[in-house]
Amino acid sequence: MEAGIVARAVAAATALAAELRLRVDDAVVIQDSNVLALHLVPCGVFARVAPVGQEVAAFEVELVGRLAATASPVAALEPRVEPRVHERDGFAVTLWTYYDVVTSVPDFPGAYADALQRLHAGMRSVEIATPHFLDRVAEAERLVTHRDDTPALTEADRHLLLGTLRSARERIRGRGAAEQLLHGEPHPGNLLSTRDGLLFIDFETCCRGPVEFDVAHVPEEVGARYPGVDQALLAECRRLVLALVAAWRWDVRDEFPDGRRHGRNILSALREGPPWPALGALVTE
Repeated sequence: MEAGIVARAVAAATALAAELRLRVDDAVVIQDSNVLALHLVPCGVFARVAPVGQEVAAFEVELVGRLAATASPVAALEPRVEPRVHERDGFAVTLWTYYDVVTSVPDFPGAYADALQRLHAGMRSVEIATPHFLDRVAEAERLVTHRDDTPALTEADRHLLLGTLRSARERIRGRGAAEQLLHGEPHPGNLLSTRDGLLFIDFETCCRGPVEFDVAHVPEEVGARYPGVDQALLAECRRLVLALVAAWRWDVRDEFPDGRRHGRNILSALREGPPWPALGALVTE
């Protein structure tokens, strides 16, 4: 968010907390992207703030509430206030429990895979309207096709991405795998290591599809511990995820830190061919 919008968002969240009788002496910015994440102290609240109309906060609150009832590994809403979206000064604000991070987790890959499996089990019991994961492919194709949205993409790379998106989509469809509710992006950035165990956050990208699409977002050593995975389908989902993220990195509106370098790394991986790496392996290269 722009600096002026961030300042207004912080002020809105702070004022809302005060109205709800939550003491706030400071608001620490944890993440600044399309949604601003704040740690409100000393009340110990995690606030997510976005301009009204640019968020899916109501969906996220409803879904997490349902998942919590199934004992799924999800970060909890703030129990001292009503579980809903609060609107203040043009911003939608949701309030969550703040968790201190635990740096050491025994057998982290196994614990991660187990948490994701338990999340999927909980999601199978929830009925809620969500997009299909292939809707993302259509949006990525639109980005790559419209040169005004991706002007820095070379024609060769544009052709590579379009071909990858389309062929991966058709191969995934051809597997005929069972589909269910998914997190959508259960990568390490959306996982908290807490004293209560590993907990998933950020359900804005929730969708329907095969579990392999979710597993394609986690590190390879984690995916290797997830039981019953169709390895051929997982490989195609990894290829699809790489192409999707590459398309987003070339969007003129993308604000991912050092996004173009990340995009070039992904394009290089797609040119090299299989085996397809997990996305996280390319972020730090």
